[in-house]
Amino acid sequence: MNTARFVVAIRRGGAQTFRRPQLLLAAYSPTVQCCLESTQAVPAARLPYRVKLSAGKHYAWCACGHSKKQPFCDGTHTKKAPSISPFRFTPEKDRTVLLCACKQTKNAPYCDGSHLKVIYQDVVKYLKGIFK
Repeated sequence: MNTARFVVAIRRGGAQTFRRPQLLLAAYSPTVQCCLESTQAVPAARLPYRVKLSAGKHYAWCACGHSKKQPFCDGTHTKKAPSISPFRFTPEKDRTVLLCACKQTKNAPYCDGSHLKVIYQDVVKYLKGIFK
């Protein structure tokens, strides 16, 4: 590029004269997709999971809702929701419990009935959709 064209390009803003190399165009393509990270828990189910726990065994309850092995963590949160870590716990005795699946409990990992609120919100949303 000669200096005269360079000066004209600078006066015009430079966008019309300068081009990216052809190899770099694929990197700047608008069709490249990016995955969005979740910052809030996603309900895995509307009703709690009934689980038999063993005393002294370590468990990791999925707090993000993305795990395929609900209600326990399988490590999916590292890619889909890195800001949400699993809740680790060890029960003191063998027992069967209800573990939260809606991820709204205030008593993690145990169900406290918060799923009723989630179900109610789903019903209201559904009814509003019918009467639009």
